[in-house]
Parts: sequence; C-alpha cells; structure tokens
Amino acid sequence: MGEPLPVAGTGMNRALAVLAAAAVVTVAVEATSPARIAVAVPLAALFAVLSVVGFRWTQRHGPRAAAGYFAGQLVLGYVVFDAAGAGVGATLLLLVLVIQAVLVLPRRWAVVVAAVVPLVHIGMGWPEAPRQLAITAVVVAFAFVLTVLYLDVQQARTALADANARLRDYAAQAEDLATSAERNRLAREIHDGLGHHLTVVQMQVRAARAVLPSDRERADELLAKAEDQARAALADVRRSVGALREPWESVTAALSALTAEPAGVTASLEVRGEPRTLPADAERALYRAAQEALTNIHKHAGVDCARVLLDYSGEGVVRLRVEDDGRGFDGTPGGGFGLTGVRERVGHLGGTVDVSSAPGRGVTMTVELPG
Repeated sequence: MGEPLPVAGTGMNRALAVLAAAAVVTVAVEATSPARIAVAVPLAALFAVLSVVGFRWTQRHGPRAAAGYFAGQLVLGYVVFDAAGAGVGATLLLLVLVIQAVLVLPRRWAVVVAAVVPLVHIGMGWPEAPRQLAITAVVVAFAFVLTVLYLDVQQARTALADANARLRDYAAQAEDLATSAERNRLAREIHDGLGHHLTVVQMQVRAARAVLPSDRERADELLAKAEDQARAALADVRRSVGALREPWESVTAALSALTAEPAGVTASLEVRGEPRTLPADAERALYRAAQEALTNIHKHAGVDCARVLLDYSGEGVVRLRVEDDGRGFDGTPGGGFGLTGVRERVGHLGGTVDVSSAPGRGVTMTVELPG
C-alpha cells in the first residue's frame, strides 16, 4: 500500500471542492451546443467528483495510488478540455489538479504535473496555441506559487505551535528547577544560620549546667547569653524564610559580629587588603562558610581559639580562611549537609572550597570567590 501521503487540511479540501464545482458550472455555461452539454458537462462533473473523493482516497493509500490518480486525472482533464472546447471551466479543473499535486506530491513531481497542464493547448493552430499555452503556463505558475506559499505558512504555524509547546515544557521544567533551587537555598540558609546558633546555645546551656551548683550568677549569665543566641536564631530563620530580602550588611561587619559571639571559642578576625563591595550572594556565601567552619570548630576541634582571615589582596579574587589548632582528622572530610551546602553555594558563584587537615594539626577551610 505504501506510506500515507501528506494530508491536506479540511479547509483546503473544501476550497478545492468549491473550485471544482464552480468549474463544472462554468463548463455548463460555456457549452454552445447540446452535444457539448451532453458530453462535456458529465465528464467535468466526473472530474470534480474524483477530485474530491479520489483525492482523499489517494492521500490514505500512498505514492502508487497518487501516481495512478494524477495520471488518470490528467488524461480525463485533457478529454474534458477537448470536449468543452478549450474553455475556462476546463482550465479551472486542471488548476485544481495542479494545486492538489503541490499539496501531496514531492515538489519535483508536482512540477511535472504543472508542466504537463499547459500542453493541453498544443492541438490548437498557430498562433493561438503558443498564446494560450503561455497564458495557461502563467496561471498554472501563479496557482503553484500560491499553493507553495500556503504550505510554507502552514508548516510555519505547525513549527510555531511545536515551539510554543516546547517552550511551555521548558518553562515548566525551569519553574520546577527554580523551585528546587530555592528550596535548597533556603535549606542551606536555615541549616547554616540556625545550626550555628543552636550549637552556641547548646554550649552555653551545657556550661550553665556545669556551673549552676557552684556559681548561680555565672550560670544566669550564660543562660542570658543562650537566650540572646536563641533570639538571633529566630531572626535568622525569619530572614531565611523571607528570602533574605532585607539589605545585606558588609561581609566584614558580619564576620566581625560573628567572631565576637561568645561561644566557648575565641575567634579572631584579620582583614587583608582593601575591602571592596561584592555581590550580596558572594558576601553571604563567605559569611555562611565562616559560620559553618566555626560551628564545626565548636563541635569537633576541642580547642578554645580559631582564626578567620578575609583576604582582598588577590586581584580578581577574595579568599576566606578559617583555621584552628584542634585535633584535626585524617583523610577526606565528611559529606555533612553543612559542608555540602557551602560547596554548593560557593560552586554556584564560580568559586572553590578546600578543606585540609591532619591529626593533631587542626583544620583549615579555604574559600575562594571571584570578586
């Protein structure tokens, strides 16, 4: 049976049916004798019926059926043209065939059909034959070009509809990715901020419990500091949930406040080079990295001091280094959520994170960001 041919649109099929019917009426009007009416009109009507029914059947049955259809219609069109006395109606019927050829045949075969149609005038005498052939060729070329333009418009509309559908899919995917990225960002903000504050609160409460039996005043002081940390934690959570829309203070000021927090570990801050304004995301990434490093020192280092260095002296790069002299570790640092969040945050900004350590020699975290 072969592959189905391209299917002409319903609107185009209807338009061609109307054109074929109008051509039959024109053949009937042009008939000047009963003999022509008896022969030309039925043949024209047969051509018109085949141009509707046969054309639709051809589209479903592939190239072989198409070859038979167009060959048969060309022959029948020639017969109608001769029987109708080379009238306009018969020419219109052949134009229907040309349009159908452009719609469903490969372009080279449609050109063949279009080229054969004007040859219907060859049987005329000189000089009428060349003149009519040229006129018909121009009309056929006009119909051919208009049909090609119609197909181009239809293909463009189809391509545009497909592109719009893909864009909608991409937009939905981008929205999902953006939602996921925002969730991850907020999760990192909550973990980095709240986790740090709760660690400090835990240490203050633990110290208060230790001195409570012997020094209630000292215990009360430690609990007051734990309360302050709890308030700071609540404020941090609110900032995270609110997507941190409030203006961001400078990272230098933020690190100064961070290292001044009483958390059982004394942290010093050194700033090298001339501080410069960085994008808010970069400054927040540096702050959260320092916060995570100090939280880990509070938890694991077993020391009471740490050093934070913020270095602007490198050209086009800002470095943050947090180090301690604690117990350290051997091998690769664990993949906890905090360090993973730091790596994701810094990596997203085009920076790097390096954590180095050795047993008994402390831990050093180095963060580098463009800036």
